[in-house]
Amino acid sequence: MSITYREDNNTGFIEFDQTDSKVNLLTAAALQELDKILDSLAPAGQRFLPQGASLPAGKSLPAGKSSLKAVVIVSKKKDIFIAGADIKEIEGITRSEEGLQKAKAGQDILNKLEDLAVPTIAVIDGAALGGGCELALACQYRLATFNEKTRIGLPEVNLGIFPAFGGTYRLPRLIGLPDGLNMILTGKSVDSSKALRLGLVDRLAPQNGLDHYLNTFIEDIRQGRIVPDKYARRKTKGLASILEGSLLGQWFIFQQSIQSVLKNTKGFYPAPLKAIAVIKKNFYLDRTKGLDVEAREFNELAATAVAKNLIHVFYLSEQYRKLNVEGITPKPVEKCGIIGAGVMGGGIAQLLSYANIWVRLKDINYEALALGVRSAAKLYRDAVKKRRMKPYEAAVKMDKITPTLDYSGFADTGIAIEAVVENMEVKRKVFRELSAAAGGQTILATNTSALSVTEMAGETKDPSKVIGLHFFNPVHKMPLVEIIMTAQTSKETLAGTLALVRRLGKTPIVVKDSCGFVVNRILLGYINEAGRLLEEGNSVVAIDKIMTDFGMPMGPFTLTDEVGLDVGSKVLHILEAGLGERFKPVEIFEKIYAQGFLGKKSGKGFYLHQPGHSGSVRGVQPNPAIQPGHPGSVRGAHPDQEEILRRMLYVMINEAARCLEEGIVDAPGAIDVGMIFGAGFPAFRGGLLRYADTLGVSAIVSELKRLEEKLQAQRFQPTTYLLKLQENGKRFYSV
Repeated sequence: MSITYREDNNTGFIEFDQTDSKVNLLTAAALQELDKILDSLAPAGQRFLPQGASLPAGKSLPAGKSSLKAVVIVSKKKDIFIAGADIKEIEGITRSEEGLQKAKAGQDILNKLEDLAVPTIAVIDGAALGGGCELALACQYRLATFNEKTRIGLPEVNLGIFPAFGGTYRLPRLIGLPDGLNMILTGKSVDSSKALRLGLVDRLAPQNGLDHYLNTFIEDIRQGRIVPDKYARRKTKGLASILEGSLLGQWFIFQQSIQSVLKNTKGFYPAPLKAIAVIKKNFYLDRTKGLDVEAREFNELAATAVAKNLIHVFYLSEQYRKLNVEGITPKPVEKCGIIGAGVMGGGIAQLLSYANIWVRLKDINYEALALGVRSAAKLYRDAVKKRRMKPYEAAVKMDKITPTLDYSGFADTGIAIEAVVENMEVKRKVFRELSAAAGGQTILATNTSALSVTEMAGETKDPSKVIGLHFFNPVHKMPLVEIIMTAQTSKETLAGTLALVRRLGKTPIVVKDSCGFVVNRILLGYINEAGRLLEEGNSVVAIDKIMTDFGMPMGPFTLTDEVGLDVGSKVLHILEAGLGERFKPVEIFEKIYAQGFLGKKSGKGFYLHQPGHSGSVRGVQPNPAIQPGHPGSVRGAHPDQEEILRRMLYVMINEAARCLEEGIVDAPGAIDVGMIFGAGFPAFRGGLLRYADTLGVSAIVSELKRLEEKLQAQRFQPTTYLLKLQENGKRFYSV
C-alpha cells in the first residue's frame, strides 16, 4: 500500500508513503487507493458536496463520520509531500484518447477530494510538485512548513505538457490570473514563504511541534477564523485588482503572457501556448466544462514528439545530475582555494560561497583580486535586486570570499581550482605551486576548456589528486560542468568532485582527458563550418537565422561575438594541434581577428555592438566589413538553406560519433547532456544524438559521403562508429 487512512482525535489522516520509492508519486495505482479511501469516508449517495456548498439545515454527515473535524493529507517521506505524477505513465501515452482518459481519471478523484463534506487540509513539508501540487490545490486548506526543502509548483511545461488534474483551473482562481499563469508557464516552483505571499498556502508552521500547529489550524477552521471558500481568501488591491476584475484587464494579461512565451520559446515549445489557450477558456467556465477543456487539450500534447523528447531530456538530466562513485562516500568540501580572480574565477567564487563554502581567492596583484571580488559582488547585488535573496543573506555569503596574494589558507582546503589564463606554461607553474602549498587531502582542479589535464598533473607530487573541472561562462547561469579524468585520477578524487558539483546544483558529465574534451570539440567544429559557409559567400545573418530557426538560442556568429573571436581562435588552434586539419581556423576568421574584430568586447565582431545601432539580430547590425564580398571571402555556388543546415549539424554529429569511438565519453547521453546544457542545443529535439536517431544513421552517412565528395572535404568522411551503426542497423540510442 502507498496510502493508508487512520483516525486520531476525531481527525482523519490520509498518509502517503510509497514503499518502493524514495519519493511519493501520484501513480495510477496511488490514485486508485486514494479513490477507495475517499469513497470510504461516506456511504454512497451522501459522500460529497459540490465545491462551496454546505449541508442542508438539519442534516449531518452520515453515521460514523459526523464527528470528523477534518481530513488531513500528509506524507511520511522526509522532505517530500508528493513529487508529482509518474512520468513513465505520461511517457507511455501513445494512443489517441489515452491522455484524455488518464487526465479525466485523475480529475474525477481530485474532484471527490475537493467536494468532500469535511474540511480537507494538505500539510506540505517538502516538495509538492506537479500532481502533488494539484492534489493540494483540490484541498480546502493548505498548511506548509518553513522547511527549506518545501517547494510547491507545476513544472509540467518542462516535459512538454501542462497540468491536467485540475491545475489550470484551480491555480489561477486561487492565487490570481497573473501569478497563476506565471507559475504554470514557467514551470518554476516557489518556497513556502512565497507560497504564503501568493495565497498558495494559508499558513506556515515550523517542523518542530507541527502536530500542535496543525491542531491549532484545525481549531481556527472550526471557529470560522479562516474563510471557508478557498477562492475568496485572497485579497487583491491596486493595479492587480483592476486588471483581474475586468474583461479588458484579463485580455491584457493573456496577451502579455502570449508575448512573453513567444519571446522565451520562439514558438518551439507548444505546451506553454496551449496552456494559455486552456486557461483562457476554462477561466470563464464552471468546473465540469473547464476540466473537460483541460483534459482534451492535454490529450493533444501528451503524445507529441516534443513531449517525448523533453521527457527523454528529463531522464538524462536526472541520471547525470545524480552521478556518483559507488562505494565511496567523499568528505564534504567546506573550504576551497581559487587561483585566478578574473571573471571566471570571480564567478566560481560566488557560486561556491552561495553554497556556503568558504573561498580563498588568490591572484598576483590587488587589481586582479579587485576584479574577482567585484564580479562576485555584482552577482549578489543582482540576486538582491531580483528579490532572489535578502541583502543580509547576500552579505553573509559574500563574506565567505577572502582575497589573498599568496597561498596562505590553501593547506586545509578540500579543493583548489585553477582558473588562470588558457596558457599551458602558466597553468603548469600554478600546479607546481599548488602541489607544494595544498594539503594531502586537497583535490587539485583546473578550469581549462581545452588543454591537457594530464600535462598539468605531471607537475604535481600526486597526480591522482588532479582533475579537470570545466565550468561554462557565465558560471552562475550555465548548468553544465565537464569533469575531466586523466589516466591517473583516482576514484576518490572523482567522487569528491562529483559531490561538490551536485552541491553546487550543476549537472556533470565525466569525460576522458583529450584535446577540447567534448562540448568545445563538437561546438568549434560547427562554428568553423559556419566560417567556411561565410567564405563561400553566404551572409552572417542568413547563417545565424538558419540555426535559430532550427532552435539554437543564437547563431554561430552571434555566439562567437559573445565569447570573443580571440578565445575561439585560440581554442581552434589548440584543437588543430591536437586533432588535426579539420579544426584549422578558416582563413576569414584569421583575417577578422587580425583586424581587431573580437566581438562584443571590442564593440565590433561579426556584428556591430556599439551604442546607437539596431538591427536584425539581438538588437545589433551585421558588420558590413565582413559580409560576402569582403576581401578573402570565396564566392562559389551557394548551397540551399537545407544544405547549410545539414553541413553544420552533420559536422557536429560526426564529431560526436568520433568522441564515442575514442571513448571520450561512455554513452550518447553524455553527449546530449553536454550539448543541451553546455551549448544550448534545443532540448525540444531531445539532444544532438537523439535528433540524429530521428534522421536515421543511414541517411546521415549517405549525406556525409555526398558532402565529402562534393566539397572534397575529409571532415565529412563518416566515422567508423557511424559506419558500424549503419552496418548493424542500429541507432545511437539502442531503445
